[in-house]
This record gives sequence, C-alpha cells and structure tokens, in this order.
Amino acid sequence: QVPVVESGGGSVQSGGSLRLSCAGSGRTFNWYSAAWFRQGPGKEREFVARISQTGVHTLYAESVKGRFTVSRDNVKHAVYLHLSNVKPEDTAVYYCALAERGSDEYLYWGQGTQVTVSS
Repeated sequence: QVPVVESGGGSVQSGGSLRLSCAGSGRTFNWYSAAWFRQGPGKEREFVARISQTGVHTLYAESVKGRFTVSRDNVKHAVYLHLSNVKPEDTAVYYCALAERGSDEYLYWGQGTQVTVSS
C-alpha cells in the first residue's frame, strides 16, 4: 500500500487559481507515475493529467490543457496540480492516483479534495 493524501481544495472564483497537493508516504511514492482525476456533480470520473516518475513526461486532458500544470517533487514525495483560469465546469472532487510505469491501471487512490468554482 502507498497511501496518498490530497489537499489544497477550496472555493475560487472563475478565472482564479488554486494549487492541489498530493502527498505520498516514503520513497516508494517516487516509483510510480501519478495522475489527477476529477468527478464533477452528476458526472463520471474523468482523467485530468498525468506525470511520469521523473517528472519529465506529462499528459493532459484537452479540457485543461494550457490552464492546468502537473508537477512533482520527489524529494518531498509530492505531486501537484496547479489550476489557473478556472471555470465553473472545473468544479469537482479531485483525486490523486498512482500507477506503475507504462500502466494505465491505477493502484492507489486518495480520498479526494473538493474544488468549487463560482462564476
């Protein structure tokens, strides 16, 4: 088990910014690719962004490309999602998840952090 805990959610006005954090436990956190997903009210969970173990490679959903940035600090065993120019449709519970390199099977999930964007 690799526990992950998200934080940083809250309320923000449309056009504003927010940074979410995903804290891991121990060095094993750095062995995994990390991703952010979100689930809006009445919607299915959707992929937001992914970052490789080293942080060199990133991938984004089209809906957030150019507005969100995923990064990681392997010294701190943490992954971040910086949200900028947010829109009301970004309102969701955001989840951090870990997957082995090259795999799309996410093995470990956090409990989620709520982001609410008001217009």
